[in-house]
Amino acid sequence: MAAGYVFFISPYKIVPGGVFGISIVIHYLTVGIFSWAPEGLPIGIMGLIMNIPLTILGVKILGPKFGVKTVVGMILVSGFIDLQTYFWGDKPLVENDPLLAAIFGGVLVGFGLGLIFKSKATSGGSDIIAMIIAKYTRQSLGQLLIYVDSVIVIVGLIAFGDWKIPLYSWIVIFITGKVIDATMQGINYNKALFIISDKYEEIRVKILTDLSRGATAIPVKGMYEGQERNMIFVNLNRRELAILQQFIWEVDKDAFLTVFDAYDVFGEGFKPLSEN
Repeated sequence: MAAGYVFFISPYKIVPGGVFGISIVIHYLTVGIFSWAPEGLPIGIMGLIMNIPLTILGVKILGPKFGVKTVVGMILVSGFIDLQTYFWGDKPLVENDPLLAAIFGGVLVGFGLGLIFKSKATSGGSDIIAMIIAKYTRQSLGQLLIYVDSVIVIVGLIAFGDWKIPLYSWIVIFITGKVIDATMQGINYNKALFIISDKYEEIRVKILTDLSRGATAIPVKGMYEGQERNMIFVNLNRRELAILQQFIWEVDKDAFLTVFDAYDVFGEGFKPLSEN
């Protein structure tokens, strides 16, 4: 997460929301003001300073749900940001390509946040603000996070006066969210299928024998003709899905398939329940 900020995001003055987005603004606005920090106030320290009162406020309003992991995470991220900045400086790893920097910065920050969330901690900052607002309103936490981060992005626009900054910032926010999901849920999604076909028996044999998978037959009734038949529900991996799709296309081109991502499948042939 720190590497994403130091090597890609901060050098281009991208403001991707959160306390570290505000810290980036403060860092560049304070260049040359303080003799002990001629290059601007450190991003990591400023993020930590803002996170401390927010965490205390969150504990008072929301209860002690953040735990030691959140505090340790806040300190480590802030420390790593300033440590890497000390050795690397403010130069971008990718010169003259803010779009590429926004993409890879978003990937690294999203991966780091995903690991934080998987460990049952939070990143502090805008997360806590959104949780507090959510407690007193009926809006969803996800929507509020977007609103809070968007306000911080606009602050970056006002501070730097460059319309490219909010555009790159929103790219980072979008990519970060997608990578957080992929990190927490895994990239190799299993697939869940609903299959309706007149060739029910052939498909059943294919699933049980060739794919060695279990399946469930669900009695259903069509609304148009009132015809009763069995619908097959089955979980497969991507390779097995491709094999079954090809087989169904060969035996029944009029079959109806619904395929959707099954982020977690627990049971025989998949992940054991103990991993949940």
